Amino acid sequence: MTKHNTSRRSLLAGVAGLVGVNSLAGRAVAAVMTPRAAEGPYYPTPAMRTPDVDNDLVKITGLVEEAGGEIFILRGTILDSNGQPRAGHRIEIWQCDMDGNYMHPRDRRSANFDPAFQGFGQDITDDTGRYVFRTIKPAIYPGRTPHIHVKVFDGDRELLTTQFYIKDYPDNARDGLFNSMSEADADAVSMDFVEGDSGLEASIEIVI
Repeated sequence: MTKHNTSRRSLLAGVAGLVGVNSLAGRAVAAVMTPRAAEGPYYPTPAMRTPDVDNDLVKITGLVEEAGGEIFILRGTILDSNGQPRAGHRIEIWQCDMDGNYMHPRDRRSANFDPAFQGFGQDITDDTGRYVFRTIKPAIYPGRTPHIHVKVFDGDRELLTTQFYIKDYPDNARDGLFNSMSEADADAVSMDFVEGDSGLEASIEIVI
């Protein structure tokens, strides 16, 4: 990990640490296994990603401007089915930019992708299983409700592919993937946005 990535990760980890008590409390109530979901057609291969693939998707190293969109902190903890933290696991997220464009050549609108948005990022869980990202609130993509794609790995072994949604977003009711889940599963992957000390935040506990 490069020096700038380490520095930025430490900054975001500090934000997550402010809410560490909530993450620990989540372990006691974690019961629903995080539901799996389709990867979707726009998972960016390594060759498609920017050189900067850290956990801050809003700021690309070397660029002055930040990505457009409503910035928030996405945080949480990865746990096993017994509520124990999964340390050292890689979690990846990818999503469209604020205008619904994916960083992928198969997306016909990718030429208009926000050049200041990283589009893809990753983090490694700490000893307590915590992860944190700085990104933008997911935007509408044609035919889908707003969502963030997620993968979890243990080394090179993929453990989970899922999607996160905005809690109570009106378009959820018309989204086929969202409606295929039970109420408990949908709640487990729904982001409830709140104002924290560092701005807008959402938390998702992943149980695998």
